[in-house]
Amino acid sequence: MASGIFAILDDIAALMDDMALATKVATRKTAGILGDDLAVNAEKATGFLADRELPILWAITKGSLLNKLIIVPIALLLNAFVPVAITVVLLLGGCYLAYEGAEKIIDYFGKSKESHRPATSEDARERPVVDDEKAKVKSAITTDFILSVEIVIIALGSVTDQESLIQIATVSVVALLATVGVYGLVALLVRMDDAGRQLIRWSNNTGFFSKLGHGLVGALPIIIRLLSIVGTVALLLVAGGIFVHNLHFLHAFLPGLPAFVKEFGIGLVVGLVLAGLVTLFKLVTRSTKPHAVG
Repeated sequence: MASGIFAILDDIAALMDDMALATKVATRKTAGILGDDLAVNAEKATGFLADRELPILWAITKGSLLNKLIIVPIALLLNAFVPVAITVVLLLGGCYLAYEGAEKIIDYFGKSKESHRPATSEDARERPVVDDEKAKVKSAITTDFILSVEIVIIALGSVTDQESLIQIATVSVVALLATVGVYGLVALLVRMDDAGRQLIRWSNNTGFFSKLGHGLVGALPIIIRLLSIVGTVALLLVAGGIFVHNLHFLHAFLPGLPAFVKEFGIGLVVGLVLAGLVTLFKLVTRSTKPHAVG
């Protein structure tokens, strides 16, 4: 009886070792996309009123966890029964990320042009803060969904030769680490200025800690601007990477070009094409609408 119990414990220990090793490999393979995920979501989680940052970040985090709860079982089922569907889902997600990245670039240059014209009374009419928050949270959760699909698929791809239990455990752990790790770091970033102010008060605005506090407060706006740029680049890199790794003719295209240059270029081109098509569709739809009479 005792030997049987020890045999079961030995099997459990061996299984845990396999899971730990598989998780380590999967985490290493998803490290790049996790870095992109951090840059994109940090950029999306900033720019709110100070007292609204953490509640909004918590709303995005809950949306991210829900995304993982939806994606993980579907990915496992598709991988088992319809593996080709995973590639299709990835390509559709890549199109969304490319479009969003290109739209940010277009918006940036559009705002640069608008900044040279005088403000009008219409410009003064801002959208309600609540509506703006809801739109940003929705956009952040949607982008998180696409990035989560990529993370889960990469993690799953690293354990396809393992048994089902290890696949399920590995993908679930990586998905949970992605959410907790990414949004934990984002929370630290967005509250960096508060930490700086606390240091200034604690040190009575004198000495090393006061300088450190002022440095943290002054660095936050710069970090936010950098994250906006890095987040946009990350969107296009992730999108381009999806296309390059899943479409053979793109993978073989310009083999001498550095991978990040090719992926960024392809993501940008696809995004600009999609943005143009969406704009054209909106113009056609608007022109075909019946004009109001009277």
